[in-house]
Amino acid sequence: MITYYTHNQIDMQRWDECVLNSPNGNVYALSWYLDVIHPNWDALIETDYESVMPLTGNEKFGLSYLFQPFFTQQLGIYSKQVLDEEKVRRFVASIPDKFKFAEIRLNSGNIFSKDFKGIEYHVNTELDLSLEYDFLRRNYSNNNKRNLAKAESADLKMSYDVETQQIVSLFRKNKGKSIAHWKDAEYQRFINLVDVAKGRGCCFAEGVRNADNQLVAGAVFMASHNRIVFLFSGADETNKESHALSFLIDNVIRENSATGKTFDFEGSDNVGLARYYKGFGGHEVKYPSLHFNKTRGLVRLILKIVKNR
Repeated sequence: MITYYTHNQIDMQRWDECVLNSPNGNVYALSWYLDVIHPNWDALIETDYESVMPLTGNEKFGLSYLFQPFFTQQLGIYSKQVLDEEKVRRFVASIPDKFKFAEIRLNSGNIFSKDFKGIEYHVNTELDLSLEYDFLRRNYSNNNKRNLAKAESADLKMSYDVETQQIVSLFRKNKGKSIAHWKDAEYQRFINLVDVAKGRGCCFAEGVRNADNQLVAGAVFMASHNRIVFLFSGADETNKESHALSFLIDNVIRENSATGKTFDFEGSDNVGLARYYKGFGGHEVKYPSLHFNKTRGLVRLILKIVKNR
């Protein structure tokens, strides 16, 4: 039996036990993570927390809908047993009727047949860190090897005392200028998330400084489920030729080589960015997103306008 639970009905300890013991588990679905990025999330829960699905909903104009919160690449259904298509279908069918609209990303362990309506696929890149660093480096693309050679001759140095706010500031001054829908509230939520995650020992940040000791790149990583997730980064575009971010990623790969962990690049559907990530020896892993719209006429138009703001 799959039952809808409101937030205050969920047993968080049993929830986390399920997510932690799921073959397809990830950090995004842990209760503390969800509490920060989307307080008062609800859920679908099967039997005795054998399988679970977070429902990240909101309401506008009296309509309830599901959406993907920032900083959660994949959510969806999690189970202590390997999921099959039938169970995934039953969970989707159990989403309460009050949710009239949904655009949510599920996880790579959620399987659908080709004829299932409302499913699209997205691209992630992952790298198996089982091998020693020298072997991993050999599988880098020639372009990435050239970029790292430039970085290594640019007198760059790693920095391990970098603050989250510094990385956020670096991002906002550069790439963040083109992301208008990220406001102060989203950045503050991210900083809060990192603080909570660091307190739980599953997050770390690294930076790169140039010869003048200026921070030219920085990144935040989540460490959970035997995975290193490349969650957020910032880089100084005026120092692009130093390839500081490649220098940083290579350093994290080296630090975690021969551990059996997976380096999760967290993307990307962007062809150029996906090529860059694959240049570190990563391989493509697809995961689904679910879309439905049960509204009609004017309401459907209003939702489209709200979505595009």
